[in-house]
Amino acid sequence: MTEKHAVRQFVRDNALTLAFGTAFLLALTGQALVGHAEFNQSLVVDELEPISLGAYLASSDFAVDVTENWQSEYLQFFLYIFGTVWLLQRGSPESKQMHRAGPESDKDQQIGRHAAADSPAWARAGGWRQLVFSRSLGLVMASIFILSWLAQSIAGTAAYNEQRLRQLQAPISWASYLHSADFWSRTLQNWQSEFLAVASMAILSVYLRQRGSPESKPVGAPHHATGIEG
Repeated sequence: MTEKHAVRQFVRDNALTLAFGTAFLLALTGQALVGHAEFNQSLVVDELEPISLGAYLASSDFAVDVTENWQSEYLQFFLYIFGTVWLLQRGSPESKQMHRAGPESDKDQQIGRHAAADSPAWARAGGWRQLVFSRSLGLVMASIFILSWLAQSIAGTAAYNEQRLRQLQAPISWASYLHSADFWSRTLQNWQSEFLAVASMAILSVYLRQRGSPESKPVGAPHHATGIEG
């Protein structure tokens, strides 16, 4: 296999991750540039000196804007991954079939003595390794959510206190900020959009189709068909 062919195959095999990873970096770059300009505008209005792009990227204002989006996205993934173990939606490809609610049998999940030769090692193992690996996706999503929410709260405290100092007000503690309207306004405005997106996808995919997408049922599948992908 030539190097050029190997690169082409790697791109094809990882196109989804590469495409969205690139889109993420472009969007993050755009957010940094626009946020920097907006932040400097607010400084000028307050008769303060503008800061460099590097200083803005290291600022609490940029950190809180980024992390408040990350925590809501990973909350969505975490809740969706664990929720769809038990919660069903008749007719949706986003749901398991109606008779398969719950963690399913070892045979269905191909673990322990039902594992194949090429199954992951921890799927073939027993005990705590199998227990952890069986829930590893949701656990990692939950961990990223908690860490990004913690980062949001810390950066948010610093950004909020900077604003208070400009207004000649005393700064507040991290614990006080966790009870503030600013923190929960930033948090809930992201959460509600994530919950709406998941609910919309679950119900709209019952009646609407997208040919060729695994997020949709086959075009000719009946509306009541559940847990099948196109």
